[in-house]
Amino acid sequence: MSKAMEPDLQSPLGRAGGKAAKEWSHPSDNWLRGFVLDNRASLGTLAVFIVMMAVFMLANPTVFTTWYLYSSVLTTLPVALFVVVPLVFVVTCGEIDLSFPATMGFASWVFALVVQAGYDPFLGIAAALVTGTLLGFLVGSLVVYGGLSSLIATLGMNFLLRGLIQIINEGKSTALTNLADSAAYKIFSSQVWGIPVQIFWAIAFVVFSALLFNRHRFGAQVKVVGDNPDSAKQMGIDVKLVRVKVFVFTGIGAAIAGTFSVMINFTWWPTAGDGYLLPVLASVFVGGTPTWGGIGTVVGGAIGAVTVSFIQTGVVAAGLSGFYVQFFNGLIIILSLLGHKWNQARYR
Repeated sequence: MSKAMEPDLQSPLGRAGGKAAKEWSHPSDNWLRGFVLDNRASLGTLAVFIVMMAVFMLANPTVFTTWYLYSSVLTTLPVALFVVVPLVFVVTCGEIDLSFPATMGFASWVFALVVQAGYDPFLGIAAALVTGTLLGFLVGSLVVYGGLSSLIATLGMNFLLRGLIQIINEGKSTALTNLADSAAYKIFSSQVWGIPVQIFWAIAFVVFSALLFNRHRFGAQVKVVGDNPDSAKQMGIDVKLVRVKVFVFTGIGAAIAGTFSVMINFTWWPTAGDGYLLPVLASVFVGGTPTWGGIGTVVGGAIGAVTVSFIQTGVVAAGLSGFYVQFFNGLIIILSLLGHKWNQARYR
């Protein structure tokens, strides 16, 4: 064979491809196209949020061009973010955790007890984090080592912990008015230039979790375990330990969320965390994390939390009654899931 007729093994199509071979390139070679392909779920969620906000702004531009509306949302949004992000890890791992509302209530109760006893709030925060870690480990152990369904086990733990809180406290709340003068409040729950400082902590938590999910070995292990546990075992991954860790991470996130909720309101309620179950789950799925495991997006979950947080505020501010809130919640969730289903079918 002459040299001119030899195939060029360095070219994807060989020299026989001629001009087409020279013009061929992998889609990821274009940074913009690669970015869109890698973040299609997050970008899809962002598109839904932008369209939703545009509709609300057209309905009532006066309200949606004032800072007070956004300030009120940014005050409570971090509480949801601290739970949504760890739950992305759980769902990606192929599990579900429905016990986080009670974990929020229990850990924040421990925080309130420490502060009420006269101790430094920083000690209360540490106690809440330890409580959340232990509860997360307990829930994870029941699922992983006890062989229970995560759906049933975590739902049972949610009722058990909430019942224990109600039995001991008999429905009584705890006021913590002295929190306003503490250094912990100024650091974690005050305002800087009119912006609630807790949103900065929440953003830092989202960034850390995104790096952990996308750039760290633990995130890679979570995806592999969620996609195919048998293959993960053959790769030398301790599947049980990884599954327990995601529940522990959720417990820590719930403890942080519960502590922030107390510092925002200066009051601990026995029902703390109860109202977050459905909005948090909706945020995870709206954000583009599917139910089958192996695939997830932390940034998408965060955008989903922002979207869900603005629905209720936006509906009321747009001039509609509160009866429309559930309708729009369902509409946004269904449209988002349909969009993600169409998107994710390509790379699943």
